[in-house]
Order: sequence, then structure tokens, then C-alpha cells
Amino acid sequence: MTQERGAVAGEGGEVAVGARAGDEGRSGAVTQGEGALKVLVAMSGGVDSSLAAALLHDAGHHVVGVTMKLWGGAGDRGCCSVSDVEDARRVADHLGIDHHVFNFAEDFEAKVVGHYVEAHGEGRTPNPCIECNRHLKFDRLVRRARVLGFDAVATGHHARVVRRGDGTRRVARGADPAKDQSYVLHMLDQATLAQALFPVGELTKAEVRRLAARRGLRTAAKAESQDVCFIPSTTGRRAFLGSRMALHPGRVVDAASGEDLGRVDAVELVTVGQRRGLGLAGGGAPRYVVGVDTATSTVRVGDPARLVVDGVDLGDLRWCSGPVEGPLLAQCSAHGTPRPATVRGDRLTWSAPSRRVAPGQAVVLYEGDEVVGGAVAVA
Repeated sequence: MTQERGAVAGEGGEVAVGARAGDEGRSGAVTQGEGALKVLVAMSGGVDSSLAAALLHDAGHHVVGVTMKLWGGAGDRGCCSVSDVEDARRVADHLGIDHHVFNFAEDFEAKVVGHYVEAHGEGRTPNPCIECNRHLKFDRLVRRARVLGFDAVATGHHARVVRRGDGTRRVARGADPAKDQSYVLHMLDQATLAQALFPVGELTKAEVRRLAARRGLRTAAKAESQDVCFIPSTTGRRAFLGSRMALHPGRVVDAASGEDLGRVDAVELVTVGQRRGLGLAGGGAPRYVVGVDTATSTVRVGDPARLVVDGVDLGDLRWCSGPVEGPLLAQCSAHGTPRPATVRGDRLTWSAPSRRVAPGQAVVLYEGDEVVGGAVAVA
């Protein structure tokens, strides 16, 4: 197995692109390989994608920056704000590369926002970043890039691409464990991986900022956004969902006895594992949500032991390049701890009893640091 650092199959052959060690630690140098590529860089207005564009440009590739206009609502954070588009444009100007804005707002509304609202209505826990990668960055944008004649699409994700001995590719964890984003890229198929470049995947976040500052990029010290980009910070999730769907009060019942214990204002806002905000009387043993049924407006709670299970049923299970038998690691949140497990059919079994996974959460399967597949928890 070899690390491609985002190898691309194109008319010029296979080209290795990635960071290499330099005299001050990792220098961020990108190897040009057999020839210059025409690369479309998704520039969100953050430091990671800014440096990705800079590294590729420094290596002599023909780089064009693009910022996707995804959200036309009142969001004021993430990669959807006016200030982020302006930051991306000014970084492109600084680098001397062209910059464009692609309006994918209709796709974002249908595939990301719509999915987010629908999931809450069904008592599931969605991950909009995964859906954005699945449908926008690595579908809509990649298809547009192909039509326009680009060899590759690059992003600022902290992840790597490795090529195995049989010629297949896998997403692998980035060099910085605290910033690794392989979890939200688990859905990438072989065709997409052949055109995907992750130039900062070999760098830590500190190195990214240092290299960006050295190049005079205005985003070098820019803070990261950790929130859902289309939900305004001034109003929050409840107001957003309430403007798009009916929120229903619900009963809170004991999972063992069925006894009524309290009420919640909106059952659609409750998730498995939640402890607070359930309207329960104080002073007793802690109780956690172990099930949400929006059809009957019922929330089931129990003691911590009821959160511990031996496995999880999987929906929409997809392997990167064929099923993998034997021990794997399963990660159930963006920065969750990977846990040993095995998968047979559509059932994942933990090597040791583990905390229940909320329906709707992505379950990403790893062999070492490499993604081999992913699914959605259904029960």
C-alpha cells in the first residue's frame, strides 16, 4: 500500500500531491509529479482551503478557486456567510488565481437542509456536514468540475488518500488526530477518490496556520466554525426547525415500567443519550433518553445501563471497495473514540458492550487509519 496524497488519474497520468517534510518540520511543499494539473479548489473562506489552494499553486498547478453559495437564509456562521465568500475571494486575489462563485443553493436546500429537517421529524440525529460532502462538495461540485475540464477537485479537509496494492483507494485519517475529518468523507467512492486532493492532510492545524501566515494569507488566524452553518446563532435550532415543521409536545416515560415521568416541549428536538431538558423531577437517579418515537410523541428514558448495548443495526451500508471481514474499528461521531467491532450483514456487533448509537448517526468503519465503509445507525 502506498500513500498517494491525493493521486489523480488524468491525461497526464498519476500525479502525487501532498505535503513533505522540510527544514522547519513539514514545509507544505506539494510535489508536481508528471505534469501540471488543472485543479478546482473549493475555497470556503477558511485557512485550510486557503492553504490548499496556495500549496497547489506553489507547485505549478493551474489552480482556480470556487466558493459554493449554498445558503440564502439568515445563517451567520460556517462557510455560508458573505464574509466567508469575501475572504475566499481576497485569498484568491492574493495568490493571483481566478475565483468564482457557484450557486448550489437549491441542491443544498433539498439535500442538506431538507434532510436535516426530515431527520428531526422522524426522531433521527442528522449530520449536515456529511450530507453536504455527499451531495455538494463531492457530487455536484465534482460533476461541474468534470464538465469544465478540471483534472481534480481539492478541498481543505484534514484527510489523506491511500492507494492499495490492488489499485483501489481509501480515505485515511489526517496527520492531526484532533482535526481528522475522514469520518465525514467516508462516502467517497473510487471514481471520486481518483479525482480528490487533500493538500493539508499531512499537516497539523498548527502547521497549516504557520504556513498560511508565512504566505501572508488573511485567513491564517481565522477562527474555525463548529456549528451548523444554516442555523443563526441568535435564534438556534429550535427556532429554525419550528419555522419549517410543527414541533409537538411529548410524554417522557420509563422504559421499563411505562410510567409517565414528565413532558418535553418538542419531541423532535430530543436525541438518544440526552439527559437534560426532559422535565424530570430532580433528586432521583440519572435517567437518559433510550428511545424517541415521534409518531406517538413519546420519549423513553432509563438508567445508564439501558444505554449499553452489544451492537447496532445498520442502514445504507456501503463499502469503499468491497466488504471487509474480521475485526474493524467503528466510529460513531466526528471526533468519537473508535471502538473494536465486527460487521455481518447489516448488523454491527461491538467487541465489548458499548453506548447506544442514536438513530441517524453515521457509523464509519476503519481498518487501522483507513476508512473501509460506512452506514447509518437505524436501531
